[in-house]
Amino acid sequence: MATRDERIDIAVDGQYIRGTLVAPATVVPAVLFVHGWRGNQQQYLVRAREIAALGCVCLTFDLRGHADTEPQYETITRADSLHDVIAAYDLLAGIEGVDNSAIAVVGSSYGGYMAAIASTLRPVKWLALRAPALYKDADWDLPKQQLEKQELAVYRRGPVSADDNRALRACAAFKGDVLIVESECDDVVPHPALASYRAAFSNAHSLTYRIIEDADHGLSEESWQQAYTSLLVNWATEMILGAREGGAAPAVHTQLRPAPKRGPPQPA
Repeated sequence: MATRDERIDIAVDGQYIRGTLVAPATVVPAVLFVHGWRGNQQQYLVRAREIAALGCVCLTFDLRGHADTEPQYETITRADSLHDVIAAYDLLAGIEGVDNSAIAVVGSSYGGYMAAIASTLRPVKWLALRAPALYKDADWDLPKQQLEKQELAVYRRGPVSADDNRALRACAAFKGDVLIVESECDDVVPHPALASYRAAFSNAHSLTYRIIEDADHGLSEESWQQAYTSLLVNWATEMILGAREGGAAPAVHTQLRPAPKRGPPQPA
């Protein structure tokens, strides 16, 4: 199915952030992509085009503090980023032909954390989280760059209850379908953090959990990027086609083993 790209500006807090709308000829469901900290929308464009070809409208965008608004990098708070995600969601949901009951949010690292919280503020049917970061609720309005990194590293390596964390509480309340992708050799968002997310999704309609073996946080090898793209597109295909046919996807627990090389850890 042919797709089209449209550059758009998303209004938020008196300014604009850049986005790229990827849409097929026929639109029904919609997918919002949220990149990680120090990332940008370009990281999701190839995946957005593949999923749009299934018959979805897909939206990628740049969080403030990134790409065109990088000068704001040092001052952006988690509150600002959540405003960005909600503004992008509202724009996507308002596009003619989009089914507001069939919207997915896909997020990586910091973007996965934001995607989980956003699911409590807007209707989300499908939630895909790759290496979702975990932050303490304290200092919500402090610039993200000022959060204590060593303290975060310790926090992510211990069990965290849904009662004690905003993102995990959002996961516990979520009743749609979920994909969680873990990098086996992730030094930024390690396995205990992923275990906390998995445990929190106690009310999900379905939970698909995959591990990309040997992969690092930033998926620095092309084979790891391809593995994630394949996982995401296959899951999206199952969810979207299943929704159209009135079916449901079972929970799946699978591991993939791409190439064993690792690069330096990337920030979350």
